[in-house]
Amino acid sequence: MERHGAVIRLRPEKTEEYLTLHASVWPDIQQKMFECNIRNYTIFYRDGWLFNYYEYIGDDHAADMERIAADPLTQKWWELCMPCQEPVADRAPGEWWASMPEAYHQD
Repeated sequence: MERHGAVIRLRPEKTEEYLTLHASVWPDIQQKMFECNIRNYTIFYRDGWLFNYYEYIGDDHAADMERIAADPLTQKWWELCMPCQEPVADRAPGEWWASMPEAYHQD
């Protein structure tokens, strides 16, 4: 199992919209993440920042992320969510949410 975390800014004028969307995530979005080996997906919010965390249980993270990105319903979901977000300037090429290396873990 791999743990993943990432960060992004939330546009202040879009906070309510984003939180409302995530109060009732579409079941098909959740199912696609499950099919692509994502577990324990969590988004935290504080003072304009979003932090996500998930556990990956598959064998090919890149391929599973491509499967999620290719899903037409996921693309529609992202069309709603992405205008609410503001990526950080120093994210890696190709990233929307900026990946965060794990600094510490305790089971």
